Amino acid sequence: MTLLSLSNMQTRIDQYAVLHDVTLDVPEGGVFVLLGRNGAGKTTTLRSIMGLWKPSPGSVKFRGQDITGMHTADIARLGIALVPENMGIFGGLTVQENLVLATTTGRFDADRLDRVQTLFPALKTFWTKQAWSLSGGQKQMLAVARAIIEPRALILIDEPTKGLAPSIVDAMADAFAEIAQTTTILLVEQNFEFAKSLGRDMAVIDDGRVVHRGTMAEFAADADLQGRLIGISA
Repeated sequence: MTLLSLSNMQTRIDQYAVLHDVTLDVPEGGVFVLLGRNGAGKTTTLRSIMGLWKPSPGSVKFRGQDITGMHTADIARLGIALVPENMGIFGGLTVQENLVLATTTGRFDADRLDRVQTLFPALKTFWTKQAWSLSGGQKQMLAVARAIIEPRALILIDEPTKGLAPSIVDAMADAFAEIAQTTTILLVEQNFEFAKSLGRDMAVIDDGRVVHRGTMAEFAADADLQGRLIGISA
């Protein structure tokens, strides 16, 4: 079943056309990976889905509902969350306060909070610490935790492993695999080893256009295709 559908989506930033007729279907369940070289349009795609930039022409549909042009807050209320590349956390607030702000009521569901703290034990350890004092990996954990502190149908995650130590990347992979059991993840990632360990379906975007779509297993097995589309050499 298709959860998210992008149809002929075009996005301009100032006078520059960044996306050109992006058409893509993201199925419900698991991890869908969007790959591409730097500057290909991956982040713009996520921001356009979230309503931070307005595609025109083209459309974005979520569970069959046209959300093109909706305000970001209204899109979030439908069950979509964005974890941006800059993490989007509040450094002057504690871990607890960051998570409270990500709820709609200002209160935690006890089971949900327990799940988040089980996935990311460091957040429980540093519960009362200000977010600026966390390590890079811990900040990324907090950013993801904010996205899942309430039930979501879809999480858009932009470059979560950038600059992280290998041990933290491994822990993040385990957490994402667990999250994907109940929530669809649309993942933008440059770390191909991380991406292929998680992805079920994938697409490659280049120069603002989708140039390949298929399963991750097929793409991971084709070294020539990887080299041509994302610059990975055998």
